[in-house]
Amino acid sequence: MFSFYFKLYKSNLITFCGSEIKVEFDSNGISAKECFRRYDDGLYSKGKPIITRHPNIVKSVIVGKKGWGLWSDQWSDGIADWSFTKEEILYEFQQKEIIIPESFLKEFEKRIFDKRNKYYKNLK
Repeated sequence: MFSFYFKLYKSNLITFCGSEIKVEFDSNGISAKECFRRYDDGLYSKGKPIITRHPNIVKSVIVGKKGWGLWSDQWSDGIADWSFTKEEILYEFQQKEIIIPESFLKEFEKRIFDKRNKYYKNLK
C-alpha cells in the first residue's frame, strides 16, 4: 500500500487530501516506512508535526492515503449521478501506470453501488 499511496501523489493524480500535513526533517528521525506505520497506528494526531529523515516521502504517502479516501468518495458521487464514468477514472490510473490494489477496487465499486442506490432512492 505504501508504494501505491506514494505513486498517487508523485504522479499528480492526488495532491490534495483535505488537510494540512506537517512533516519536518530530522537527520536522526525515523524512516519513512516506520513513520507511516506510526501514522497508521494513530500516533500523529491533532496537527502534531511528523518528524522523519524522509519528509518528502512521508508527506507524499500520507497525502496519497488521505487523498484516496477523499477522492474515491468524490469520484463515486460523480459516477453515481452520471457526471462521469468509472472507466474515465480508471483510465487516468492506467495512463500513469498505477495499479490499484484489488481490495481498493472492490471498496471503490461497493461505494459506487451504494451511492447509486442512494441516488436513485432520492429520485423517487
